[in-house]
Amino acid sequence: METVTNFFENNTDVFIGYATDILVAILVLIIGLFIIKKIVGGVKKVMTARSIDPSLVPFLSGMLGGILKVLLVLSILGMVGIEVTSFIAILGAAGLAIGMALSGTLQNFAGGVMILIFKPFKVGDVLEAQGYIGSVSEIQIFNTIMKTWDNKTIIIPNGGLSTGSMVNYSTEDTRTVEWIFGIGYDDDIDKAREVINSIVYSDDRVIDKTPFINLSELADSSVNFKVRAKVKSEDYWGVTFDMTERVKKAFDKEGISIPFPQRDVHIHNK
Repeated sequence: METVTNFFENNTDVFIGYATDILVAILVLIIGLFIIKKIVGGVKKVMTARSIDPSLVPFLSGMLGGILKVLLVLSILGMVGIEVTSFIAILGAAGLAIGMALSGTLQNFAGGVMILIFKPFKVGDVLEAQGYIGSVSEIQIFNTIMKTWDNKTIIIPNGGLSTGSMVNYSTEDTRTVEWIFGIGYDDDIDKAREVINSIVYSDDRVIDKTPFINLSELADSSVNFKVRAKVKSEDYWGVTFDMTERVKKAFDKEGISIPFPQRDVHIHNK
């Protein structure tokens, strides 16, 4: 018993030093957690004020809080005299190995974050990307889900989607429809132009009533008119199909021919 008492008496300064370090570490831990909470809360408010996607706010704020807490713990371990250099080296090596193994997944993750932050498209937009055309039904962290016109589900990784080219058909409120209408070489050009103008530009869905009807090509078997009209984006396909049908019927009624490729075969008998 006397030996134990002497041990404590001889090492009083050491115990006091350790106790002081532990108390300071606990105090730093409490203050650090409080500061981290305030930082994360401030970042949440900034992201919300900037209209960042609501599904991304808790993810990014949670990731930021986790990183700050890990740094705080490492700092506290160093304060109490625990060597953290080896621990950091092991953690770095493990992170490198995991990163190499999941390189594709991490690329998709980064792409998803970029899409949610910069919003090149949103749910409901019609996209042409990675060889597919469809409507965006869901934006996930790793993938974007699209629905095609025939109700197929397309899953596109966000990595390629965020770095590749895409066409967003829903960005603008209006779009320009373009048609090519061909008539025969023997038909009246002015009459055909008048028929096209009366059909296309009398439609209420056509916004710009300034006719764009120009003779664009003297083709092998037809004289081609190029016609353009500006419509609302939601009316694009309806106007496209309706005008094609109505112009065909009007040409038939007015006796204007719509030529098609023909070949004359001459047989010579010897």
